[in-house]
Amino acid sequence: MVNGIFYVLGQGFIRLMQMLVVPLVTCSLICGASAIGDSRTLGKVGGKVLLLYLFTTTMAVSLALGLSLLTNPGRGLDMSRVDASSLQTVETVEKTNVWDTLLGIIPKNPIGAMANGDMLPIIVFALLVGIILARLGERAQTVSRFFSEFNDVMMKMTMMVMKLAPVGVFCLVGKTFATVGAAAMAPLIKYILTVFAALALIVYMGLLFLGTRMSPFRFLRKFLPVMAFAFSTATSNATIPLNIETLEREMGVSKKISSFTIPLGATINMDGTAILQGVAVVFIAQAYGIHLRPIDYITVILTAVLASVGTAGIPSVGLVMLTMVLQSVGLPVAGISLIMGIDRIVDMARTTVNITGDAVCTTIVASQEGALDRTVFQRRSPAPEEASALRENAETETYEELQTRYQEEQSKRH
Repeated sequence: MVNGIFYVLGQGFIRLMQMLVVPLVTCSLICGASAIGDSRTLGKVGGKVLLLYLFTTTMAVSLALGLSLLTNPGRGLDMSRVDASSLQTVETVEKTNVWDTLLGIIPKNPIGAMANGDMLPIIVFALLVGIILARLGERAQTVSRFFSEFNDVMMKMTMMVMKLAPVGVFCLVGKTFATVGAAAMAPLIKYILTVFAALALIVYMGLLFLGTRMSPFRFLRKFLPVMAFAFSTATSNATIPLNIETLEREMGVSKKISSFTIPLGATINMDGTAILQGVAVVFIAQAYGIHLRPIDYITVILTAVLASVGTAGIPSVGLVMLTMVLQSVGLPVAGISLIMGIDRIVDMARTTVNITGDAVCTTIVASQEGALDRTVFQRRSPAPEEASALRENAETETYEELQTRYQEEQSKRH
């Protein structure tokens, strides 16, 4: 049962996730970079929000790596003895200096990089293609439509694979605990606590105060319904309409700004997902007894930040992106089986961080561009019964009226 059925079904699910990585990342990054290229039409707004998004993602993954090295979540779990077959499939990473690593980011053969699963060269190539498609505009409309439609195909395939997650996770977790036993409990609890600590320590409220001089406590109180909705759905995309509506109604942010920056943030600003990847890399490396060099941590930061440009805002897609990050530093992808069983809890929390980061960066940019009505922000919060009614309306509107209204406004703007 353990080394037969559980092994085949669990490893089959891992292989399905590996199958998604290269085409999903390539298409998502091309589409994401193409959308970023359009931001030049908004001048300073697009440049400022893009820099803020990349800065907060870099800060998030760096914080996660640093905190993980302090807590050592994977210590005490010897997976090298239990899962030696996974270590045999991991290619030996040659010791290279910083300059060779940087040169390795530039692909000599993009097709060869895709065949070998070299993720950083694939990311760079996809970003360049997306930027060029955005600049060519209508002249490359056929190619843009192809990647956009193929990206939709990969999103659908990802959702289909994720529907198999309960069976795959059950088999992976069952095999792990049948071989490791209760010894895995303490490291997993430490892993969860480390992720939550990193999510809590990210300094969004400090950035908000420095960038706008607005009260972080009032901001959190007004933004709480959006955070609760993101926590319950675990998807950034579903929160877009409610996020835009709340920023305009409660914070005073002009919809001209938020209607561009919030959808863009749902595509490229995945700070919570970056935190997951940073903690998971250290956890899996320690669990398998693999020593990571400083250049490996730099590679993780670069991969996580660049990959965030194309991370889809759907539940559990962070695990697919984690597969790519693990491959970039030569860690066994099978290590994901250790954390998949508890990922839903972590996924809800990191989605909440993702959409909060989008809102904070949008508010900062709106303040700098004079598109923030502070009288709206200073207005009293609604009474408890009014707040309850607003939340009920928001929940019913999010998928229906708000979504329809948002799409109509996007169509008008285009």
